[in-house]
Amino acid sequence: MPRSLQPQRSPAPLLDRLLPPPRPRRLAQLLAGLHLYGIGGALLLAADLGAMPWDVLHQGLAERTGLTVGTWSVIVGALLMLLWIPLRQRPGPGTIANVVLVGLSVDLTLLWLPDPHSLAPRIAYLAAGTVVTGAATGCYIGARLGPGPRDGLMTGLAERGLSIRAARTAIEVAVVAAGMLLGGTAGVGTVAFALAIGPLAQVCIPRMQVPERK
Repeated sequence: MPRSLQPQRSPAPLLDRLLPPPRPRRLAQLLAGLHLYGIGGALLLAADLGAMPWDVLHQGLAERTGLTVGTWSVIVGALLMLLWIPLRQRPGPGTIANVVLVGLSVDLTLLWLPDPHSLAPRIAYLAAGTVVTGAATGCYIGARLGPGPRDGLMTGLAERGLSIRAARTAIEVAVVAAGMLLGGTAGVGTVAFALAIGPLAQVCIPRMQVPERK
């Protein structure tokens, strides 16, 4: 049979695996969630009461190198994906987007975010950043397009025998300690974020889950 007359395979199955329907909602929710996550991180950094755990590391690396916090967020995210290989974790389109867009959003937000000059606005930044990050977590996880690079490291370790709680605690204690040694800021904001983000995510994720279309 001539090649031109052979039946062509539809690309839909591959597309459905990479980006299942409803595609517009998934993409919009993923992009909004990642942008909001960067805004939340920037608010916590600007509050200067203690960044979220991974941003303590990014901030410390930025202090040592002169690169921005967002740039280090991208670099660290890309390096973490190399650790997925021995852990046999599979990235999705949301994983790649997470690596790039969160760091960009942090840097862009810090460019226009007013600097708080007293304790009251700093506390407001801390509270707003924590709530925004909780909602953002629900958005990008609810899109179901792949975990972030840091989430994948946690789940990969959990699949090797650690509990999710132990894996997350070990990772975040390590990155906070390393970040502080490099000059990052950990404090009451870091603790408040760590205590609040779990309950906030638990509330937001179920409400933002994109339903599977059969």
